[in-house]
Amino acid sequence: MSTVSIWRFETSDGAEAALRALERLQERRVVVIEDAAVLVWGAGERRPYGYQVGSANGVSALSGAFWGLLFGLLFLLPLAGAAEDLAVLARVGLSDRFLAQARDRITPGVSALFLVTDRAAVDRLRETLIGADLLVCTIDQQHETALRRAFDAGTDDGTELDRHA
Repeated sequence: MSTVSIWRFETSDGAEAALRALERLQERRVVVIEDAAVLVWGAGERRPYGYQVGSANGVSALSGAFWGLLFGLLFLLPLAGAAEDLAVLARVGLSDRFLAQARDRITPGVSALFLVTDRAAVDRLRETLIGADLLVCTIDQQHETALRRAFDAGTDDGTELDRHA
């Protein structure tokens, strides 16, 4: 099972600082991050900006389309009319409740680190990312398969990248 975790920081630069610490943990093979994205919402800004980081070896488990859809639905698009897109995220295991909690917690002046990992990595990261507000969604095998089928970061020819290289 995979876990989508959102680590919220009280400053707009907190997630990027945490990302540097996370990269060091990956290099030492303390944790394995399947995919990551950063969202920064500067104080006084109308909307946040986000970007996909991938993993320490540069491979992303999910396509940028997943992060774009997630960030767009959470922060950029009005909720009215987005029901179909929300249903897509629900079909891959991200509940309306989880999305509403993320929307409520990420506001101007904060930043967030979005991770796709296994549950053990979340537990190890709690010790490193002290002071972060954590929101976790565990995705069962059926939803994980749907998530990967819908948003897999395969190559243009439809084949999947070798994540273990």
